[in-house]
Amino acid sequence: MKIHLDFGAILERWPSFVSGAIMTLELALIATVLGTAIGVIGAIARRSGHPVAMRAAAIYVESIRNTPLLVQIFLVYFGLASLGVKFPAFTVAAAALTINVGAYTTEIIRAGFDAIPKAQIEAAEGLALSKTQIYWHVVMLPAIEKVYPALTSQFVLLMLASSVTSQISAEELTAVANYIQSDTYRAFETYILVAIAYVALSLVMRAGFHGLGLVMFPRRRRLGTPL
Repeated sequence: MKIHLDFGAILERWPSFVSGAIMTLELALIATVLGTAIGVIGAIARRSGHPVAMRAAAIYVESIRNTPLLVQIFLVYFGLASLGVKFPAFTVAAAALTINVGAYTTEIIRAGFDAIPKAQIEAAEGLALSKTQIYWHVVMLPAIEKVYPALTSQFVLLMLASSVTSQISAEELTAVANYIQSDTYRAFETYILVAIAYVALSLVMRAGFHGLGLVMFPRRRRLGTPL
């Protein structure tokens, strides 16, 4: 049995692939920035000692981590529609991805907080640093530095998971591929190119996060510690 591959009709639609890839990166960027903010707030809440804040953060994290991303997207998409509130598919997709990655980021950053030795905080107090200085320089930045590799991996996985948003017609890379393969009847060739595109996007994101880490954590750069 011979397999005949013809990429001609697929490559003719390269502007559509580029447009889909750009939207994929936009979704990933928005969810990364907002998800990081949610993660920091959630991690602080989980370690705050306040029963209500701790319980609310725990419910949020466990609810998201124990339900499929596709179900979460449908809940946001159809839930808002049932309330008479309609947003573009891109907005809903970005919101759902942000909510999802925020829960995982919360746990990753919380693990970073837990990794900070108490003796380090006590030493900072002995130097008469203010609570704000201690929290920022002794707790927050070192905690994020410790878990930075895990965070970057999570954000790359988020970018790959954004393909699920094609189910609500968000015109990201996978949705574009679905349209093209249904038009050309060249599914195998289409998804080969899409797979290559996702690999390229992953490498671009990892390179970007590596560069960002070099700027944010100069100590690791000097020590040669992997980011």
